[in-house]
Amino acid sequence: MAMTQTQRLSIFAALALGMAATRLHHFNTLPDASWGVFFLAGFWLRGTARWAFPLLMATAVLVDYIVITNMGISFWSHYCVSAGYWFLIPAYGALWLGGSWLAKHQSGLHLSTLAMAVAALLVSENLCYVISNGSFYWLSHSVPTPRSFGAWFENMGDWYLPFLQTTALYVGLGAVLHVLVAQIARVLPHHGSVQH
Repeated sequence: MAMTQTQRLSIFAALALGMAATRLHHFNTLPDASWGVFFLAGFWLRGTARWAFPLLMATAVLVDYIVITNMGISFWSHYCVSAGYWFLIPAYGALWLGGSWLAKHQSGLHLSTLAMAVAALLVSENLCYVISNGSFYWLSHSVPTPRSFGAWFENMGDWYLPFLQTTALYVGLGAVLHVLVAQIARVLPHHGSVQH
């Protein structure tokens, strides 16, 4: 389904707002949607990576900056900000590429597309997790030394399922929305052509 530039901008704005709202932690019951947003953006905004990906990254960093400085802490001295923080670019890039790959190879609303979506999400999510968790563990001053692969694997295990589940939840919601919009789009043209 081809989209107009207005539709692409609307999707981008909705994704950016959703990420910002959950990343700010205004609503403690809503977990951070960033990972799901980057995967869905790769799918829905395929071909716009030159402008959409950098703007989503800038939104994520800006929200982090606002949250951290509003706590009265210098951005650069916060627990989560280290040399590893900048590895969020390739980590989120992996999610974008997973969604983009799915958009290129999917064949519509079929079971084969669902299987490809699950595979693309799992691969890109795991790659994102290894990059983001590994860069934080190995490069952050917040992690006590000495460091070891055993301790890193234990740390990865502590956070793995929550990140996987949260991302799958948001991508699942996006998939439901996608199916609903696709079904509505199929029905609407037929109603407009009915003879009175």
